[in-house]
Amino acid sequence: MFDESKKLFEEAKKYIVGGVNSPVRAFKSVGIDPIFIKNAKGAYLYSEDDRQFIDYVSSFGPNILGHANNTIVNKVKAALENGFTYGACTKAEVDLAKRIVETFDSVELTRFVNSGTEAVMSAIRLARGFTQRENCLKFKGCYHGHYDGMLVGAGSGAATFGVPTSKGVIEDIAKHTLICEYNDFDAVKKIFQDYGHTIACVIVEPIAANMGVVLPKPGFLQFLRDITYQYNSLLIFDEVITGFRACYGGIQTLENIKPDLTILGKIIGGGFPLAMYGGNRDIMSLVSPEGPVYQAGTLSGNPIAVQAGIATLDMLKNTNPYNQLKLNTQILVSRTMGLANTYDIPLSENSFGSCFTFFFTENKPTNYPEVLKSNERLFKNFFLGMIKRGIYFAPSQFEANFLSTAHTKKDIEITINAAEEIFKELKDAKFIV
Repeated sequence: MFDESKKLFEEAKKYIVGGVNSPVRAFKSVGIDPIFIKNAKGAYLYSEDDRQFIDYVSSFGPNILGHANNTIVNKVKAALENGFTYGACTKAEVDLAKRIVETFDSVELTRFVNSGTEAVMSAIRLARGFTQRENCLKFKGCYHGHYDGMLVGAGSGAATFGVPTSKGVIEDIAKHTLICEYNDFDAVKKIFQDYGHTIACVIVEPIAANMGVVLPKPGFLQFLRDITYQYNSLLIFDEVITGFRACYGGIQTLENIKPDLTILGKIIGGGFPLAMYGGNRDIMSLVSPEGPVYQAGTLSGNPIAVQAGIATLDMLKNTNPYNQLKLNTQILVSRTMGLANTYDIPLSENSFGSCFTFFFTENKPTNYPEVLKSNERLFKNFFLGMIKRGIYFAPSQFEANFLSTAHTKKDIEITINAAEEIFKELKDAKFIV
């Protein structure tokens, strides 16, 4: 089906490490070569093999208005005529920052950067500079980019310092990251009892979306807010994925919780490389040139990305598509779950707003170990069956999927019908591959 993509992948491996520029694109967990995309429009991707796909990856989140939205395209075209990058200040970056500050009660000052990883790295440095403490607490399964201090796993014991999970991350860096299970109140309490005076910050995805979607237990986010207040640590919400996904704002808006620092990305750049960290004035004023915490970037606040972000946020605010996005997601998820039950396929789901993950396990996962109980072989069959039928899901059991305003009821119906065909095949054959 994908002869042209296969040829391109073989060529890519001669010049690009692994043939890809980000690991999940290698499609290793689903056992096929990557599909090379030629162009996209609305809810659809078109491959170099001249295949059309209904796209639920949405570039892993930013394309909430669909691919190549005409309003964003026109805004970017106009910006391109004025030059691509200046290494200087622009009115547009002020306009975007103003929109973000007006949206988030927790954010008084912002700093734009180019990626979520860069924003995380800068926010944690800032938290350490503000608190004069060294350690950071993160949660298993929450991904915060490839910054050295976040590429860590748990050591032995219930409450331990991190150990490197990637070559090139030295132990002296990893040991300053503490690890807990997501949603584990008791483990967080124990870590703070033992190390609270050393913890600069807690960083968390308020809804985890990088081990697949995993929802916080009731009260968990407020518990993190309370315990960080108690120990004079900072709370960082990584809303790179969740920001502007479930409402105009982030999960902190829905939950009425004010973190000390917020990280945004993806949607605020309208599909262009753009991210931000921000917080209250006292903390953010420590960032250079106002204070001693250094961070800089030639392309930060790039005028093209900023204009795409302005166009995206303005459309989201003016059209308020969130109720319809949530309804469409619920229809897709609930009917697919009903079909899985009909055909005795072990399936659960977690979803919020327009974001969802199907887990091939009977129980809804609430943390990373429970996510790992998913049947990856069943997922692989599901993914390959969908690709065969022209439906593009994330190529890993441990990723989120997304709806956009461009998805139609017909797209959703086609997807549900394809799921039924696959579940029937799985029931009849148990495993196809």
